[in-house]
Parts: sequence; C-alpha cells; structure tokens
Amino acid sequence: MRSALIMICFMTLVFISCKQNKAGLQRGNMIKDYAVLTLAPRSVTVHNDFPATIEGQRVIEIRPMVSGYLEEILVNEGDHVRKGQLLFKINNPQYTEDVITAKARINSAVADVNSARIDIEKIRPLVEKEIVSKYRLQSAELILQAKEAVLEEARAALKNTETNLNYTYIKSPQDGIIGTIPYKTGALVGSNNPEALTTLSDITEVFAYFSWNEKQVLDLLFDSTGVTVEEKLKNMLPATLILANSMEYNGKGRVEMASGLISTGTGSATFKAIFKNPTGILRSGASATIRIPSFRKNSLIIPQSATYELQDKRFIFKVGSDNKVKAVSITSTSSDDGKYFLVTNGLKPGDHVVIDGISSLKDGDIIVPKETDPENFYKNIM
Repeated sequence: MRSALIMICFMTLVFISCKQNKAGLQRGNMIKDYAVLTLAPRSVTVHNDFPATIEGQRVIEIRPMVSGYLEEILVNEGDHVRKGQLLFKINNPQYTEDVITAKARINSAVADVNSARIDIEKIRPLVEKEIVSKYRLQSAELILQAKEAVLEEARAALKNTETNLNYTYIKSPQDGIIGTIPYKTGALVGSNNPEALTTLSDITEVFAYFSWNEKQVLDLLFDSTGVTVEEKLKNMLPATLILANSMEYNGKGRVEMASGLISTGTGSATFKAIFKNPTGILRSGASATIRIPSFRKNSLIIPQSATYELQDKRFIFKVGSDNKVKAVSITSTSSDDGKYFLVTNGLKPGDHVVIDGISSLKDGDIIVPKETDPENFYKNIM
C-alpha cells in the first residue's frame, strides 16, 4: 500500500514537470513583432570615388637651345615665376665672340658700300661729259649692289649670333611653378641632354585625371541626360576633389573626356575633371580622389542592417502575405557611408522587408509585422 502511494506521488510530480516544460516551450515559441518596411521608389544622389592624378593646365619642359656651362641658376624648385623672368644663364664665350665678329663684318661691309657709292659719284659726271664709257658707270653700280648684298648678309649674321647669345639667357615662357632642377651650377648642358633643366607648370587651372572601366562608362551613358557623350558629361553634377589629407577642396570641377578610346589592356577610358586653382594649393603630380555624384531616380533603398551575407551573396528577409519570412538574394550598390543599399535586383516596389532583428530570424519563420513610417525611417539613414 505504501509502495503504491509512493508510485502515485512520483507519477504526479513527473506529470506536473512535463506540463510546466511544455508550457515553457510554448512561451519560447511565441510569434514576435518585427519592424517591417514597405518598399517604394525614391530619388537619391550617390557618389563614386576614383583615384586621380593632378596635372597643371600646361606643363612645359625648359630646355636650352644652345650648349654651354650652366653659369647661374636664378630660381629655386617650387618657385612661382612670371612670364619673361630670367631662370638660367649659360656661359659660352663663343656666342659673345660671334657677335663681336658679326659687328666687325657689318662695319667692313658698310665701308665697302660707302666706297662703292663714292666711286659712282665720281664716275657719273665723267659719263655725262662722255669722258668715260657709260658701261663704266653700270659696272660701278653693279659693284655697289654686290657690296650692299654683303652688308645685308652681315646684318643677318649679326641677328643670328645675337639670337644665339640671347639663348644663353633662359627666360620663363609663361607664369607657373618651377619643378625639380636636376642640374647644378657648372654642369655642361645642351639641347641633346636627356633631362630638361626643369619643368614649368601653369596651375591656374588643373586637370585631375582618372579612369572609368567599361561598365562605368556604359552606366554613365544610360544614366545621364543628353544625346552625345559630350552632352551627357556637360549635364553631370559637378565633381568634388578629395585631397591626400582627406580634406575636400573648396572648388567644384567639370568632367570632360581625356581620351575617346577604351584601352584594350586595362578596359578603361581616361577622363579629367577641371578645377580652378586661384590659390595654387593644387600642384602638378599630386594624388587625390575624384568624387562623382550620380542622381538616381526610382531607386529601392534598404538599410545595411537589414541584410546579411552568405557565400558572397547578400540576403534580406521578405515578408509574405501569410506573415512568413523568406530569405531573398539581392544585388545592390552601397551608399557613400555604407548605411544603406540601392537594390538593383531581387526586390520590387510594394515588397515588405524586415529591417530590424534579423539575426534571430530564419527562413520560414512567422512574425507579427510592425509597419515602419518610411519618411521618418529614411530621414534617419539618409
């Protein structure tokens, strides 16, 4: 009797414990609330960044026209110079001597011309009095013409020697910034030297060169308004320049084509953005980043936190009419700050997606959708 009583108590305890466990499991499997967003097309401006190299509007190599020893270097690397300013002086005594010789020849030719004219003046009255033949006068006039030709030749030779002498004084052909100077005072320089004396950059405007791959070029053609490529580039929003210190340059640039060809080697085309540079802060050879804005109409936008990655694919939970969630693979592009994605495939307007707490969901779960106000939501992430 006592054993039967103990058995009944034991079975009662087991029954109560199982009932409590079942109730606990039921409470653990209760359907939870999840924030859900109904997708609708929106307009947004996104930016794409491209590495760029800055070059001056005009970069000129300064090379000597004559040979000689570099006597003076009158500028420093990085100096801002004006058009006509003296940069270098070359020493070659030959050019000075040539000028002296040319001037002496002119003096000699002038004397010969004057002598020939005197001879004509002496012969002319004799011819008029028929003392000498008129052919004597013609001969004297021909001699004068020859002497005058020698004088003109001497004057041309002087100009040539003076030009060569002037070439020993190398002046700036434009306003600009002096580049590196590989030569030192006393170096032998000439037009055949492999390196220029220096480079001169006109940086009142600069070009930031960058490349777009073939897909990006095609996206440009389809997304921009206009008929021709030139019109599409003209209608693009202004470009921004991000300097090497991550600071944004305060001027905006317009984008133009630098090359009309797509390289078969790299599969890209070269473009340039033109920036005004009144303060001279942008220098040739500097590196920077070009930020190109793009206005996208009718885009489906989802928060980054609503997605997850699996095997190099991005997924989001879409809510069906039965409130059951389904993991859907999507293709998308990221926003500048990475807070949201622009969906290009996998979703359509009117779809409902879970935007919070996705780590606790799995495919096929049933939820209680809580609709999110889209205006307030997008105001917080965009």
